Amino acid sequence: QVQLVESGGGLVQPGGSLRLSCTSSGFALDYYAIGWFRQAPGKEREGVSCIGASDGSTYIADSVKGRFTISRDNAKNTVYLQMNSLIPEDTAVYYCRRSTYWGQGTQVTVSS
Repeated sequence: QVQLVESGGGLVQPGGSLRLSCTSSGFALDYYAIGWFRQAPGKEREGVSCIGASDGSTYIADSVKGRFTISRDNAKNTVYLQMNSLIPEDTAVYYCRRSTYWGQGTQVTVSS
């Protein structure tokens, strides 16, 4: 059974950092591209970042470029989203996705 579980969210002050984890089970992570998405209250879900399977190529949305970094550790079946210099506009539920499979999400709140 394919499962994706996000963790690492929380409350952080503006300028702070968080590292989100997306841990998979039921499939070999290294064969698949994984994406991070977020959905803020009252807004549509948007893509934040993704990382390729074979070559590890990455995509970072303009809104978070220079502040967020995506990486993967296939041995741990985990994809990470390192988020630095967080701003209130980053507040959202963050989800990871593999094709049609989604995790349950983890809440990130940036507030003083």
